[in-house]
Amino acid sequence: MNKTAMIRTVSALAVRSVFQPTLSASMLAVSVSMLALAPSVQAAEQDFSNVDVVAHELAPGLFYLTGQGGNIGVSIGPDGVFLIDDQFAPLTEKIIAAVQDLSDQPIRFIFNTHHHGDHTGGNANFGEAGAVIVAHDNVRTNLVKGFTGADLNRALSAEERVGLPVVTFANTVDFHLNGHDIHAFHVAPAHTDGDSFVVFENLNIIHTGDVFRTVGYPRADLSANGSILGIMSAYEQLLEISDDDTVLLPGHGVPSRRSDVQAQLTMLETIRARIQAGISAGNDLEQIKAGKPTAEYDEQFSAGVATAGDDFVTAFFNELSQN
Repeated sequence: MNKTAMIRTVSALAVRSVFQPTLSASMLAVSVSMLALAPSVQAAEQDFSNVDVVAHELAPGLFYLTGQGGNIGVSIGPDGVFLIDDQFAPLTEKIIAAVQDLSDQPIRFIFNTHHHGDHTGGNANFGEAGAVIVAHDNVRTNLVKGFTGADLNRALSAEERVGLPVVTFANTVDFHLNGHDIHAFHVAPAHTDGDSFVVFENLNIIHTGDVFRTVGYPRADLSANGSILGIMSAYEQLLEISDDDTVLLPGHGVPSRRSDVQAQLTMLETIRARIQAGISAGNDLEQIKAGKPTAEYDEQFSAGVATAGDDFVTAFFNELSQN
């Protein structure tokens, strides 16, 4: 079985969708300049004035943008621009400027890998300007919960609706743009319950969203049914659908390889075994933390946070204690 067939076996049957082109990048820039850039609460607490949005090439016609927030995937070509995630609302104009340096074609699609604001904060700006927002069903549900306090029966205002995905899927969706066969598929609850991997099949490149990161320990958003054990399962999926030449674009961090996923999975298996041994021995959380089960990994994965190792142990302990 070739790798494309393996990916589709892992991710189930594909669902194909066809859309119409939207505004050009230059028209979108004008439209956004007229909007009140609606920042999230998190964005409102940050100063984005000194943030530079920088493009990096992954392959011909495929780039990623760094700025403040998750890595943005950018497919360019004659069929228009396809963006994966869109960082924070105050950065939209900078993101558009970076895209305009790469292409003068329409920004047609925004694909959200999950619902967190550092990946979806620009949705309202792009949605207002006409881009089609696509995501897993649970991304839309989680974004609605953010507006309604989890009251899914509450009617949304037009302002609230504009940043929501207008096309959602349960399992998979395919795009065929710019010579790229793009296969996105839902991952069982890992970082959140709405995670998707986005596979550029003919380029052997995978955008992993925040399921895989190279900065800091893996994070599971418990409020969105996230799971560290689910992250481990998702890593196993990545190993299954990749090879030594696959480039993995993490939600945060630098382009990586299959060996980097394997190294993190081995780390998680080691930490899990140590915590589980402590639980089986009747030790409580404080006793297990005192044993420093993450000690040799803290320098690489603490991201400068002194308590990162203990925080990760706490989250892992709580999850293992419930299983």
